[in-house]
Amino acid sequence: MRRTGSLALLLLLATGASAQEAATTFKSTEIAAGIYMIEGADGFAGGNMGLLVGEDHIAMIDDGLEPSAPQLLEFVEQVAGGPITFVVNTHVHGDHAGGNAHFAENDAIVVAHENIRQRLLADAGPAGGPAGLPVMTFTDSVSFHLNGIEAHVHHVPGAHTDGDAFIVFPDVDVIHAGDVWFHDRFPYIDLDNGGTLDGYIAAQRKIIEMAGQDTTIVPGHGPLGSRADMEANLSMLIDAQAAVRQLLDEGLSEDEIVAANPLAEFHDKYDWAFITTERMTRTLVRGLQSEGS
Repeated sequence: MRRTGSLALLLLLATGASAQEAATTFKSTEIAAGIYMIEGADGFAGGNMGLLVGEDHIAMIDDGLEPSAPQLLEFVEQVAGGPITFVVNTHVHGDHAGGNAHFAENDAIVVAHENIRQRLLADAGPAGGPAGLPVMTFTDSVSFHLNGIEAHVHHVPGAHTDGDAFIVFPDVDVIHAGDVWFHDRFPYIDLDNGGTLDGYIAAQRKIIEMAGQDTTIVPGHGPLGSRADMEANLSMLIDAQAAVRQLLDEGLSEDEIVAANPLAEFHDKYDWAFITTERMTRTLVRGLQSEGS
């Protein structure tokens, strides 16, 4: 099983769930007029999803896990009061794109960065099968204008993966960050699918620059947050990277760095079942070595 296809299962296990405990019921939180965050209500649904409701067109940001797709589609159509026109993938992982095929088979148009399509051409599993491949792609950005609501989709290179995008709703002061942000937990930087430490940090800085003091930011995982919340998480990542870099510069091996526990001060707040303090440390070591830092 490829890493992109196995991520959804790993996250299920990390949250104490099994493959049979994927969400079958959902909840919506209205963030601003016409903008909702969608989550699982009785299990793991994947990453935090977004729903943009216009009078004539309805768009989703991500579509969760493949097993939950039929129930998810029924739920969001009830919330929106009509069929889904577009699905925008924030990246390639199956906990964010797993419902693509089911949504596409029900007439939704899947939109994603070109790198996502290229990865799914090699392995369509994370999108629920070949029917889930994006049919519209972009390289740097794309904008939606749906009945007075604007959504600007921005690509950030080499961050969580090589196909990441975040979405800005300027008229209602909302940003959906995708997995460029794991709120108050160590982030997953997928080095095997084009993610990089420096790119992840740069992506968060870009979002912070575009956010205002009162902007609501939807993370890929975790509760709703603010610019100040993201700034705190970014500060942690920068400090953690510097601590590991210092030990690498001293000539310590990966196992010696793990034993030294340079992220100890962050453990209580940021450690979680999927990205533990040890795994974050090893990711930092590997990322710094690959980037030649």
